[in-house]
Amino acid sequence: MREALLWTSEGERIRCLLCPHACRIADGSRGVCGVRENRDGVLWALTYGKVSSVAVDPIEKKPVFHFHPGTSALSLGSVGCTMRCLHCQNWSISRATPGDAGRAGELEDLPVAEVVPLALRHGCRGVAFTYNEPVIWAEYVLDVSRECKDAGLYTVMVTNGYVTEAGLDLFGSAIDVWRVDVKGISDATYRKLCKVPSPKPVFEMAERAKSVWGMHVEVVTNVVPTINDDEETLRSIAAWIHDRLGPGTPWHVTRFFPYLELSHLEPTPPKTLRRAREIGREEGLDFVYLGNVSEPGGEDTVCPGCGAVALRRDGYRVEDAAVTGGACSGCGRGLGIEG
Repeated sequence: MREALLWTSEGERIRCLLCPHACRIADGSRGVCGVRENRDGVLWALTYGKVSSVAVDPIEKKPVFHFHPGTSALSLGSVGCTMRCLHCQNWSISRATPGDAGRAGELEDLPVAEVVPLALRHGCRGVAFTYNEPVIWAEYVLDVSRECKDAGLYTVMVTNGYVTEAGLDLFGSAIDVWRVDVKGISDATYRKLCKVPSPKPVFEMAERAKSVWGMHVEVVTNVVPTINDDEETLRSIAAWIHDRLGPGTPWHVTRFFPYLELSHLEPTPPKTLRRAREIGREEGLDFVYLGNVSEPGGEDTVCPGCGAVALRRDGYRVEDAAVTGGACSGCGRGLGIEG
């Protein structure tokens, strides 16, 4: 355990200031995330140095396509989440809490000092905090990220983006990539799908991550039939990305598969993803990628200037690259590719 950051006392309770839930936590209780606990008037981060998952992944698996493509990231996860998404693929850890007997809550120790050597041994160029929601792991993420910076490794947050301004600013100088899920555009969708009242903090903090902290931002929308697959929703997401994050911001539209409370739905038809890509392009986005579906060219980076394939991908592998200094090798058009 480690004493948590961002909290204040309110009488006999503690107010957590890390995410917009702003949990008011009684002594002996935990916040919505399940990993921050009030013990005798002090808020403790229960999962500090505790991991449920450790893997070496291509950065493309996050998915992140425009930041150090073709490299590997040491990927770390713990337990808990600020949302309760009805279709969560990682529910066994996102809905677990520390100490859940016989479940993912039985965690292993990974001290901060061991992360960078582990990454280097496996040829990783960076470390990604992923699998469950990393915002609630803030203290560990910060300490590991500072070690990564000293060692010349990049850092990636794979996040639902549900964080306060104070919470985002904790990570500001420590995180290179803010890979954020945008699950819809309306309060109604987020209430139904994620069990939070509004996506407003997600949008505002993604914008702040880029404009204030200079993070590389990529957006993922898992397109769920009957929930967020209508043209109005997809067009609104694409327009927000274009207007607030910039036309060069990658948008990954990914195929939903029936799971958990949404196991009664059908998988997303490929034609819906193709239409989402068309909508993104109509709204002025330069890079819209199709995920979780076998679609020829769906994950290739195509130069918006000359139409050449700058990065050809097969699954999580970069098979052919025609990029020089982040620009198209053919025409010199900047592609916003870092590293």
